[in-house]
Amino acid sequence: MTQRIAFIGFGEAGTAIVSGWTDVTDIRAFDIKTDDETQRPTLLSRYQEHGVAGRMSAAEAVRDADLVFCVVTADQAAIAAGACAEHLKPGALWLDMNSCAPSTKKNAAEVIEAAGARYVDVAVMAPVYPLQNLAPLLLAGPHAAEVEPLLKALPMSPRVVDGPVGSASSIKMIRSIMMKGMEALTAECVLAAVRAGVDDEVLSSLQASNPDFDWRARSAYNFERSLAHGIRRAAEMREVVKTVADLGFSPDMASATVAWQDRMGTLDLGNEVKEDQDYREIAEKVLLKLDNSG
Repeated sequence: MTQRIAFIGFGEAGTAIVSGWTDVTDIRAFDIKTDDETQRPTLLSRYQEHGVAGRMSAAEAVRDADLVFCVVTADQAAIAAGACAEHLKPGALWLDMNSCAPSTKKNAAEVIEAAGARYVDVAVMAPVYPLQNLAPLLLAGPHAAEVEPLLKALPMSPRVVDGPVGSASSIKMIRSIMMKGMEALTAECVLAAVRAGVDDEVLSSLQASNPDFDWRARSAYNFERSLAHGIRRAAEMREVVKTVADLGFSPDMASATVAWQDRMGTLDLGNEVKEDQDYREIAEKVLLKLDNSG
């Protein structure tokens, strides 16, 4: 049976997934950026490029859809669920792929389920490029086992984890304390080292302590990730802060990571650096921009 598929949000994640599919033909999408006249031509062109039927409202996109992939920013996930719920057909599967705190996902699930649709907590556990549709996914909640074979058939790479809605998200959020935190630590450590003129010694010392980890290459990579995606990463880390706080203790490291990811993302250097550049060249660009913006 052909599944009618809708995407709410059609940025990097949505386009990556669709680009990897070869036999999925009934796809429609809505991205809130089409509400902005200056961004609308870009989105309409993107829909056409990826062979999807672009819609001018969320209601149009999800109407009669069997599977709805919600791939918006973390801060918009609950809003998107609320905007779409009443327009979903009974039994439709809402796949919340956003990087949100378990409590955020549980709130969204209540809205979707109350409307007669079925909510699935989905965590994307690796960058969507270069893996595209085959990026590993964790699924949780009462409908996870049911949706797993549907996703595999597209194809995608899902795995069900035990527990209610929020279980997959917990794994993703808690992992991000380390993964996104390493990017923030890289920024503070390497920028300080370059400014002090001791970066070669600092990174050589780190290399000696951890010989299996290429600190110079990884520093360049971490810089590029934060500079290109810092705003989105900061939004995700705000959900991590919420996750840790909900667990009953202070999210000090996660909160600091929000600040660094936000700071790096707002420098508007994402198009000027590459992950294979020399770390020092990137650091000097960042320092210059920080000085000028301060």
